[in-house]
This record gives sequence, C-alpha cells and structure tokens, in this order.
Amino acid sequence: MGHLDHATFGWLTPLLSYAMACIGAALALRCTLRALAASGAARRNWLITAASALGTGIWTMHFVAMLGFSVSGTEIRYNVPLTVLSLVVAMAVVGGGVFAVGYGQGRGSALALGGLTTGLGVASMHYIGMSAVRINGTLSYDPLLVGLSVAIAVVAATAALWAALNIRSPLAVGLASLVMGAAVSSMHYTGMAAVKATMEPAAGALAGATAMQFIFPLAVGLGSYLFLTSAFVALSPTAQEQADSVSAQRIEESAVL
Repeated sequence: MGHLDHATFGWLTPLLSYAMACIGAALALRCTLRALAASGAARRNWLITAASALGTGIWTMHFVAMLGFSVSGTEIRYNVPLTVLSLVVAMAVVGGGVFAVGYGQGRGSALALGGLTTGLGVASMHYIGMSAVRINGTLSYDPLLVGLSVAIAVVAATAALWAALNIRSPLAVGLASLVMGAAVSSMHYTGMAAVKATMEPAAGALAGATAMQFIFPLAVGLGSYLFLTSAFVALSPTAQEQADSVSAQRIEESAVL
C-alpha cells in the first residue's frame, strides 16, 4: 500500500481550493438571481453564465486540491483527455441542473430534479477526474465512502439551488456561497478518503502530463475566468437598477418638458 498525502503543501491547497469553490458558488448564485429576474435570451444567457461559473468553480476546486495530492513511492501524472472530459461533464451536467431550476414550472419538482442532476454531475466530475490519475500501481475505493461523497454532492447541490431560488440579499448570498464551498470541499475530501493505492513495480515512464504541465496552467486560466466574470457581474446593473434608471430618466424628461 502506498501512503497517500492529501495536503503535500500544508493548508495552501485546501484553502485555495475552498476559495475557488466559494467564488464559483457566489457567482452562480448571483447569475441565477439575475436570470430569474429576466426573460427570453437574457435569462438563457445568465443561466449559461451561472452554469459555467459553478462548473468551473467545482472543477477548479477539485484539481487545485489535487495539486496537494501525492502517493509515496511514485510520481503522479494525468490523462489529458479524461481530465478535459471531467471539465466538460461538470459544465454540461451542472448546466442541466441550473436550467431545470431556471425554467422549471413547479418549484419543488424543479429543485429536486436540479439538485439531483447537479449533485450527480459534481460526483461524476470528481470520479472521472480521479480516473485520469496515473501512478505506478492502482487506485481502489471504499464503496461506503464513495456513496457518502455522492450523497454529500446531491445535498450540497440541492441546498445551493434552493439558495438561488430563495435568497436575495448580497450578504445572504455570500454566506450561502461559504456554506456551498464547504459542502463541495467536504464532498471532495470524503471521496479522497475512500482512495487506496496498491503499488506495483515501475514498468517504464508513466503516460500523461504532470500537474504542473497541464493541471496548474488550466486551473490558473479557469480561476482567472471566475475573477473576471465576477467583476463583470458585480459591475453590471440588476433588472431593478435598470428599471430605477429608466424611471429616473423619465422623471427628468418630464421635468424638462
């Protein structure tokens, strides 16, 4: 058995990954609020932004945390196509959950469907990402902890979507994003606690890319996307602010006439 270390760099990667999860959740909540106040193409565009933010935040959280993952006696490499697939799955399935809530007619049924879809998307992203890991040996999993991690993902996703439907104030959204970040991080580390490594003699160089060759640059790029999109959302007016601006402009025009 190889010794697994989930925090090779101490608290740096867990805290940074938690921050990515919180930023993605906060941005997704704000975009969903904008979507619910809009209609037509504007609603669709806000929901797409919300889905990309949540999917990006979750994926970045996972792989930033994986930068601190090591197994004694072997280097770690990543299969590039599977790693990219995990990102695509995160975006697509989380998007399905967000759209189910954004366009659902019955709030309760839409929330249940959206939470289940999004939660399974988060879990799928995690385990597809783990299937991309290459070591001199094999990884196996404790099925009970795997099941627990999936349950945490579904509950966390449902709670996040409930918050998107019911929470309005910026302070409440901020608090909800902190809780969501903690839940997603808990899912990740519960899933990682299920991992066991069985070592085998090295049979040549490992295939795939190192974390610094592929994971780190991609995580930095996606993290930059989150920060830039957050700035855009923060600076763009809400539907209420736009209505107030139009109303104020009409009052000024009436006063001039």
